[in-house]
Amino acid sequence: MVGCGTRGGIGVVYDPLTGLTHRTGQPILTGRTALTHEGITSLPEVHPGELGDVMPVSVCWSPIVRCNLTCPHCLDDKSVPELGRGERGEVAATIASSGVLGVDVSGGEPLLIRDLPTLLDVLVDGGCAVSVTTNGTHLPRRAEALARRVDAIRVSLDGPDPERHDQWRGEGSFAKAVSGIRAALAYGIPTQIQTVLMRSTADGLPALAELADRLGVHGVTVLQYLPFGEGAPLATAEQVPDEDARHLVTALGTTPVPVRLRTRADAAGFTVVRADGQVWRNTPDTTAIDALRPLTGPVSLAVTGRDGSA
Repeated sequence: MVGCGTRGGIGVVYDPLTGLTHRTGQPILTGRTALTHEGITSLPEVHPGELGDVMPVSVCWSPIVRCNLTCPHCLDDKSVPELGRGERGEVAATIASSGVLGVDVSGGEPLLIRDLPTLLDVLVDGGCAVSVTTNGTHLPRRAEALARRVDAIRVSLDGPDPERHDQWRGEGSFAKAVSGIRAALAYGIPTQIQTVLMRSTADGLPALAELADRLGVHGVTVLQYLPFGEGAPLATAEQVPDEDARHLVTALGTTPVPVRLRTRADAAGFTVVRADGQVWRNTPDTTAIDALRPLTGPVSLAVTGRDGSA
């Protein structure tokens, strides 16, 4: 399922697998709609920032700070307090009624949330297309429940093999992530790999695309390193300029699965509802993420500049 609606008088479709927004050419009703992969990709892409609407196309919701891994490049801020179960439910209901077309549930590690299925049900019932971004380690035990609720899974990998991935995420994490990907695919969940581009890992991109093909996932999204959260101390050493990142991805040539780059410029204005129930948004230069206001209603999500939905 995809999220459909109208932004700036234009009909748009939000793809929860890739985070991309597509233009339909005419206004359409807001809600969840079944659309094939071919149907989605046949529509022209449009950057949400070009739509000029007051509401973001999508938001990231990070209801949890806790994680079973300690990745040094994590962009989450572990000092952010977590809401209780009841308050999390209220946040889910507010997002669901806001009119955003898509929600990516992230963290922390969202699969550690015991009542995650309930939260996902609220979002889906509200008409949102829903994805979950995860390190994959808990997918084997939770994929069945997720398959009845989510529209896509995004699994984070930092390399195409245990040697390179485990260097960043801990011993054994690669094998667990791959098992998680296979579990998600076995239950029919559209799945893609996400990887944070770093100077230390850039040479693994070709092999990562080949791994994605062998596993049968739908593609790879290369995310630019953002210099905040737990990963801020490594930013100077590991960040790759956007132009260099474009060259790296272009140099891959024809890949067995689609590989797309989300530049730092693309991430400007990206909206996150963090575990504290506050609305946060990436600054225009993506050097920081600012707390804007508590999420008290749909208007709390209103864009303050260019929409950076993904």
